[in-house]
Amino acid sequence: MELPAFDTLELAVDGAVATVELARPGKANAIDLVLWAELQRCFEWLDGAPTVRAVILAGQGRHFCAGIDLADLGAAVFAAGDREPARAAEGLRRLILRLQDNLSSIERCRKPVLAAIHGACVGAGVDLVACCDMRYCSEDAYFSIKEIDIGMTADVGTLQRLPHLIGRGMLHELAYTGRRVGGDEARELQLVNRVFPDRAALLAGVRDIAAAIARKSPLAIRGTKEMLLYARDHSVADGLNYVATWNAAMLSQRDVMAALAAGDAPPDFES
Repeated sequence: MELPAFDTLELAVDGAVATVELARPGKANAIDLVLWAELQRCFEWLDGAPTVRAVILAGQGRHFCAGIDLADLGAAVFAAGDREPARAAEGLRRLILRLQDNLSSIERCRKPVLAAIHGACVGAGVDLVACCDMRYCSEDAYFSIKEIDIGMTADVGTLQRLPHLIGRGMLHELAYTGRRVGGDEARELQLVNRVFPDRAALLAGVRDIAAAIARKSPLAIRGTKEMLLYARDHSVADGLNYVATWNAAMLSQRDVMAALAAGDAPPDFES
């Protein structure tokens, strides 16, 4: 299988598990405009890759992600110059919506995405991992909703997604103060599922979890992700109605029979 090439990401596929690494270690993986766009291109490719069944998102170097590349994005934000104010504002709104869509491509990917976080995960890094299905970190990891410290409101997903992950009171505290949250506290807040001793153990542990997911029926996994995201944004009654319709159309008798026949052995599911 030929993999797409990127300037700011490194993509590898091992069996049914893909690993995407943020590849700007010299900039602590700060997200510039190229990386924003490449994230969407990468996850749209992963969504359609038939052999990929789970995805790990990690970062190269000392930190997972230091947030937005202020020099790069600042130039784009303030490029309006002498443009008429209303038109400049409309242009900025379009830029923000585009960046939101870049990250939402991770959530839209039908394959489960597991974030493996080490070192700093601040600002846009938190927006990034909030789009993932699961988050794991090393003991040295820390998180910060840093936007408040640079005089702006977080605008690409943190304030919209984190209320469904952690308690609102703590979210308000973190969003208003920008303070750091270490790995153990992040686990207590249920921001991450598990804390590993170091980056090597983190990557090994997350690979094991991703491999376990990859052995399940891909169609059942896709349906489960679809239902979980739908339930987040809809009523219980709407969710029950949707899953009934989904299974009426897409419950695979072959997958069910293969799973039952395999017992403890890994069934052979079609992608």
